[in-house]
Parts: sequence; C-alpha cells; structure tokens
Amino acid sequence: MGLKLAVSSYSFHRFGYGSEGKEAPSVERMIERCAEWGIDGIEILGFHLQEHPREQLYELKRLALRRGVAIVSVSANHNFVEPDPEERRRQVDTVARWVDAAHELGAPVVRAFGGRWNTLDWHAFMAARGEEPPREGYSDEDAYRWSVEAFRVAGYYAGRKGVTLAVENHWGLTGRAAGVLRLLEETGSPWLGVALDTGNFPFVPDMYAEMAELLPRAVMVHAKTYRGGGMHYAVEIDYRRVAAMHREADFRGDVSLEHEGNEHPDRAIPASVTMLREAFAP
Repeated sequence: MGLKLAVSSYSFHRFGYGSEGKEAPSVERMIERCAEWGIDGIEILGFHLQEHPREQLYELKRLALRRGVAIVSVSANHNFVEPDPEERRRQVDTVARWVDAAHELGAPVVRAFGGRWNTLDWHAFMAARGEEPPREGYSDEDAYRWSVEAFRVAGYYAGRKGVTLAVENHWGLTGRAAGVLRLLEETGSPWLGVALDTGNFPFVPDMYAEMAELLPRAVMVHAKTYRGGGMHYAVEIDYRRVAAMHREADFRGDVSLEHEGNEHPDRAIPASVTMLREAFAP
C-alpha cells in the first residue's frame, strides 16, 4: 500500500507564530488547497473548528467528499494533569466535544494529549530540555493516575462513537515513548492508540528508537518539517529511514504533515509533500 498523506490544519495556521500571520484561512480553503496540491487527507485542529456548528461540519464533510480529501482526524487540545477533579472533568468534556465533531465529520481519530504540569513557561520548558517539576505537593505518579482515569472515561465515550483516541508523544507525561505506552497499558481501552509525532523527540538520545517503540501501536503519524528553519526548534529527520521503519512495522495509517518552519505554508507545504512522497516511495 502506498503512502496515505494528509496535512494538519496547523501547517496552514500556527496561531500567529508563523510567516502566514495571525488570521487563519478558512477550513474550506484548507481543503481546497489540499485538493489542488494532490494531498489525500486533512487533519483539523479543534481550534480551527471552534465556530462551526453541526450544520457547518456537515458542509465541510460534503466539500471534502466532493474534493476527494479525506478528513482523517480532529485534534483536541486539553490537559488531564490537573489536581482539581472538577477541572479534569471539564477536560474530559473537551475531548468528548471533539469526539462528537469527529463523529459528525466521519473522521476515525481524535488526537489527544497525555498532559503536563505547566509549572514552566514554554521558553523555560525548552531550556530545561522538556523537563519540569510537578506542582508543590504532587508527583508524576499523581499525574499518571489522573490521566489514566480521564482516558478511561474519554476512551469509553469515544468507543461509543466509533472514534479512536490517538495519544501523541507531546511533552510532559508523554515526552518519551514509555510514558505514552504506560497510559495505553494502564487505561486498557481498545479505543486508545498512538499518534506518533516524529518531531517531538528533540532531547532523547535516540529518537528513532523511541519511534520504533510507538509504531506498533500507532494509528496515525505526524511528519514534522521545518522549511526555513524551525519556529521553536528544528530536528533533522531522515524520512527515508522513517519510511523503512513504517514498512517494517507494517504501518498502513495516515501520515499527516505538520509544517513548523518559518517558510510560508503556500511554499512549504507543497515542497514538504514532494519530499515526503519521495522519501516514502517503495
């Protein structure tokens, strides 16, 4: 089976940090650009769907169908590492909201986070190489327990909608493959899988070893590119090697491009697509 290549809506709009500026193109425009560039699918951040009621979700679904662009996932933004049980319930509700949106759009996956303490701001967190202390009076064991409890509820709800939650290696509890796999094993839900992000292992000794641990459980993969230099950091990724790992693991899911470089998306996305198709060619 050939490469199934999608693009994250994040690649079009990086919340004001990228060269495209602060104003996001419409999701409709993103879908049209995917069709123009021959991209198979789109991953839509929940942030980019904030103003879309159910009827508009159906219109997006119809547009994507007519343009031949699969809606492969919706990305939730939440944090289960919260001492307050009420706040954790609100965070579960956030995930449930995007499970509902994915269900309406026909997307099989919702990207989810394990969570982090947020005791350091982003710049300090990067300076500390992705390590941060727990809140006073708590430990990482508390954080894993909270996240597992929340994922059990969220996973049950997602399963009722036929949607898989894909836990991303995204800092905090899931900064290493072991943390991602711990959440999956302790949650024990068949509706949890992995969203492997190739660019989120900048501080580990061997990022390819981390990827290899996650690929057998992956339901989708994020392929990071940094054309024009990284906005926050840049990782040199050998995508031919990554493609060989995919074939060895028999991964058949979607590879979703996340452009996180300074070059404008109108140039960087099609160039990244060409690079990935060449790297993943048999």
